[in-house]
Amino acid sequence: MRKFINYLKESYTELTKKVTWPTWEKLQSSALLVLVATLILAVVIFVIDFAFQHLMEFIYAL
Repeated sequence: MRKFINYLKESYTELTKKVTWPTWEKLQSSALLVLVATLILAVVIFVIDFAFQHLMEFIYAL
């Protein structure tokens, strides 16, 4: 139990004194970048899925 308490104390110290947290502006710009990249990836996957769906419908219609 003592090791676990020591782990919690060291973790708290590291998170409050040793970690460099990003500024609010940097955090917002990173979140926006992730959002845009996710939307672009979703659109690409949608286009590929749409194309394959129509391709398979064409093949099955033969």
